[in-house]
Formats: sequence, structure tokens, C-alpha cells
Amino acid sequence: MALDSIFSVELAPSFSYWQMVWTRFRKHRLAMFGASVIIIMILLCFVAAPIITATTGYHYTSMDLPNRYALPSGAHWFGTDDMGRDVLTMILYGGQVSIEVGLISALAAVLIGSLVGVVSGYFGGWIDEALMRFTDVMMSLPYLPLYLVLAMAFGPGFWTLIGIFVGFGWMGDARLVRGVVLSLKNMEFVEAAKAIGASPWRIMLKHLLINSMAVIIVSTTLLIGGNIVGEAALSFLGLGIQPPQPSWGNVLQTASGYIFAPGNGPWLIFYPGFFLFLTVLSFNFMGDGLRDALDPRLKGYR
Repeated sequence: MALDSIFSVELAPSFSYWQMVWTRFRKHRLAMFGASVIIIMILLCFVAAPIITATTGYHYTSMDLPNRYALPSGAHWFGTDDMGRDVLTMILYGGQVSIEVGLISALAAVLIGSLVGVVSGYFGGWIDEALMRFTDVMMSLPYLPLYLVLAMAFGPGFWTLIGIFVGFGWMGDARLVRGVVLSLKNMEFVEAAKAIGASPWRIMLKHLLINSMAVIIVSTTLLIGGNIVGEAALSFLGLGIQPPQPSWGNVLQTASGYIFAPGNGPWLIFYPGFFLFLTVLSFNFMGDGLRDALDPRLKGYR
């Protein structure tokens, strides 16, 4: 037998960090369920809704007054509401608005919070003290009364909701990123970047912020779900998205008037509630799975 075959060593295949993250994420069943539901929900709301409108002629503004409170059927899968509008179409177009509010506001809040956190953690001193005290003040404010006051002051609407959620949603990410930066800024790769003359902004953005992506990604997924619930709550109170533009919140508000009216479609409150519940739960499941997959110290998903 040849010596080279005796002493040959089979090298293990090399994987990148993100390949290992995907491998661990796939083993988290609830996270995969959540990700699948989110993809299906996005396809239904943003792809299927226009196709249904083009095929059937149903739009969220289309009314069929003689067929109010129609039971679910082949023509109207979820039935019709108090104005004869197709409930499935209302739910799908409402999902577009609710998901857009959740995504845009969460991404903007995480961006602001991450920048505040990385600047605070890297520079330290009076900059850190000033930014963190301002963050503490913002976190101590009573959110719900301020939501209501600001929504009434600026008028209900899509961009008002996003402004409110961004203005009061960045503080948690600022604290999370600051904590990660404090643990990273004295490590060797940061000292090496300083030694070769990298500017502070390059170090913060190219080294510290990139290495904080694990907590940022997880926080984003959880914040999306929370903002979708926040939109539904304000729209339910009449301070969010206004009819005729549907959202899951104002569809819930309209349907809540039928819940104790046996002849007027008490089942209608189930559909927006179910879609809202399933979407937020799926984002939470996915966030939990991402937290486990992105943390290399957890060995259960390797």
C-alpha cells in the first residue's frame, strides 16, 4: 500500500459564517415555519392581491350592497362585509399596508438605534454619557399616551404611524449595539485597523457595526412584529390608517361591530385577527431562530 494513501488526511469541508448560520437556522423548526409563513403572507398580499383584483374585478373599494354580509362562497371566499366588499380582498390589501408599516418603521428605527449605539460605544466619554442619558429619557416616556397625542396632532395616516414608531423604537437597538461595541472595540482587529490608519467612521461602520449584525438582525425581526401590532392597535382606535384604505387594524375595528350580531356576520372578525396573529407570531418565531443561529456559542444547532 502506498505511503501517501496511508498518511492521507481527508480535510473537512470549509463553511463560511453565513453558511453555518443557515445550517443552524434550518434545524430550528419553528423558525422555518415562521419564515415560510412570512414568505407566503408577502406573496399573498403583494403578488396575489393584484392578480385577484384583475381576475375577479374585486377591489377594496368595490361595493355590492345587495350582497352585504354574504357567507363564504366560491365567489367570495371570506364572504362580504357591511358594504358588500369582498373580505379576502380587504384582508390582502390591508396586509400590504400593515406589513409595509412594520418593515419600514422597524428598519428605520434599527438604523438610527444602531448608529447611536456604535457612536456611543466607540467614542465613550461625554458623547457616550449624553447619548445614553437621552436614550434613558426616551425610554422612560409613556409610549401609549404619546402615540395617541401625536397621532391626533399630526393626523392619522401611513407616514404618521411610521414617524411615531421610528421616533420611539430606536432606543432598544441603541443599547444593544452599544453593549456589543463596548465588548469589541478593544479587540485585536480594531487595534489593527487603527494601526493602519483607518478613520473612526471606517472602524465603526466596517468593523464594529458589521460585527454587531447578529443582534441587529434579531432585533429587526422582533421589532417588525411589534410595529405591526402597534399599527393594528392605533388603526383599531381610529388613529392609524383611515378607510377606505384598509389595514388589518381598521378591518378589525369595523368587524368588531358585528361580533354580537348573529345576522350581520360575526365571523368577519376572525379573518383579520387570524392573519394578524399568524404574521406576528411568525416574525417572533423567526427572530427566536435567528438569535440561536447567529450565536456561535449555542451548540445545539451546529
